[in-house]
Amino acid sequence: MPSYQQAHYHHTPDSCTCDGRFGHVVVVTLIDQGLPPLGERAIVRFMTTSDKPDNASETPAEHTGVAAQDWTKAAAEPQYRAAVVDLLGALAYGELAAFERLAEDAKLAPTLADKAELAKMASAEFHHYEKLRDRLTEIGEEPTSAMEPFVAALDGFHRQTAPSDWLEGLVKAYVGDSIASDFYREVAARLDTDTRELVLAVLDDTGHAEFAVEKVRAAIDAEPRVGGRLALWARRLMGEALSQSQRVVADRDALSTMLVGGVADGFDLAEVGRMFSRITEAHTKRMAALGLAA
Repeated sequence: MPSYQQAHYHHTPDSCTCDGRFGHVVVVTLIDQGLPPLGERAIVRFMTTSDKPDNASETPAEHTGVAAQDWTKAAAEPQYRAAVVDLLGALAYGELAAFERLAEDAKLAPTLADKAELAKMASAEFHHYEKLRDRLTEIGEEPTSAMEPFVAALDGFHRQTAPSDWLEGLVKAYVGDSIASDFYREVAARLDTDTRELVLAVLDDTGHAEFAVEKVRAAIDAEPRVGGRLALWARRLMGEALSQSQRVVADRDALSTMLVGGVADGFDLAEVGRMFSRITEAHTKRMAALGLAA
């Protein structure tokens, strides 16, 4: 695996192809001093949010390296431990923000049944947050401190992408949460066994996916013009996520190093390309399920 000496983070608005759960979309420019001059740069988009991608393999890969170790053994490496704390902190605040978002979106629900459904989903998100909070406490970390570095960027993303109506709220939650879930599942495969089990558990679908698809498709069938507006909304979510999330990883050295292979079993450039292809393919399928153009 190449050794990456530098990682720069920047925003490329014209290359937006996905959006993120709570702004965890990272554009990374990696510079490998050992690559030929014409190939020294590689642009990598890490997409972050909750259902399993359609093209995910049903046969689990055999785990090696850190992925075959438990937390006690893996955490002996200080940089890996710091990266996992960052990851759990980001996930925890993401789940807390998702709880708040769904509770707020419930106010826009057109029927009492819809309001109750969103309230149930919000409750599930809060239980996910509690699992992450408890895990941080168990490994000797203060949950609030672990979450704090991610508050400004995630809150900024949500302020910039506040839905104006019920349907925009459904699209934001469904599309963004699903991409973030895809990303975290990819990362989880490279985590120690204990952390991987927790991350996968909190990514369980809360039921939002099926609910959102049903409601959005029904709205488009009733008024086809709605589809164009919602497709544009999904693209806007993507751009806002890119501009906000770059700050998160740029400021967290241990997390960024883990993602690009500096610690644990990170992604090399070839695997990053394959991961990105899997995530974008799943995103395109989800947009089609909604009846929207990607």
